[in-house]
Amino acid sequence: MSNTDEIEDSSAPLIEHLAELRTRLIRSVLALIVGITICFIPIGGDFIAVHILNFLLAPIEASLRALGDPSPTLQYTSPQEYLFTLFRISMVFGFAMAFPYIAMQMWRFVAPGLYKNEKGAFLPFLVASPFMFLLGASFAHFVVTPLAMSFFLGFADVSSIFANLLSEASPEVPGEVVAVPETQEGIKVTFFGKVNESLDITLKFIMAFGLCFQLPVLLTLMGKAGLVSARGLGSVRKYAMVAILVLAALVTPPDVVTQLILFTVVYGLYEVSIFLVHRVEKKREAKLRAEGVWFEDDEEEADDPLMKEFDEEDEDNAKS
Repeated sequence: MSNTDEIEDSSAPLIEHLAELRTRLIRSVLALIVGITICFIPIGGDFIAVHILNFLLAPIEASLRALGDPSPTLQYTSPQEYLFTLFRISMVFGFAMAFPYIAMQMWRFVAPGLYKNEKGAFLPFLVASPFMFLLGASFAHFVVTPLAMSFFLGFADVSSIFANLLSEASPEVPGEVVAVPETQEGIKVTFFGKVNESLDITLKFIMAFGLCFQLPVLLTLMGKAGLVSARGLGSVRKYAMVAILVLAALVTPPDVVTQLILFTVVYGLYEVSIFLVHRVEKKREAKLRAEGVWFEDDEEEADDPLMKEFDEEDEDNAKS
């Protein structure tokens, strides 16, 4: 084994490793506190957390306006609810801002125990993971959440409700005060959303899709470690489809359109994962062949049409 593949020398006893871990954790916590504090810096008359909250609730506002609500309003029903909502936002986005520094601290703690080639293999996944999470979160916020809000709020005839509220309001009543008209019969059912509950729906979608978009990163990393193979992933496609359908039913509202969107996206990511794992295997095979230590595996006799297409593409690229 060459010197470049040797583990970096470290004679530190266990107590020094624990002390270093403590230092890294303290620095990470301090970075998180800084990120939370930044969210409470006032800009334009409001905290940054308030601007983030308005951004996260934009799909609800757009859905209400599309349904005829001229002045979308959310409420809170306890004195501390709004503050706790802002603090919750500051925790999430403070961690997001501090994540690069936290990841760097964890990497510096783990890296001395890795081989040189392991460092080069793992580092790209450390970069790809937050990128894919951000991509999934953006997809959830800009595509899935508006569809879900339109589905949920579409059950109520919001336009006629607010038209009645405005027509029944006395001219002496200020415009920002909601005036509920008298009714002779029946019960008025309308939407008076709570801030924390509306935010909870948005954050759930962001977390669900952000984690789902980690699928290519996770499977490719497992393929690089030899834990999964492209042929193995291809042979369980039908089971993966069922699992993805169940996942779509659990994390999305009972709306067929939203469920189909999630299923299409996640299954597409699954196929992309198979392609990436296949590429990893081809590179490993080429390296082993060059070293003269490659042996054909008799257990891979089952032909996968998609694997054949990948192999044919590789052959065409090699010829060109």
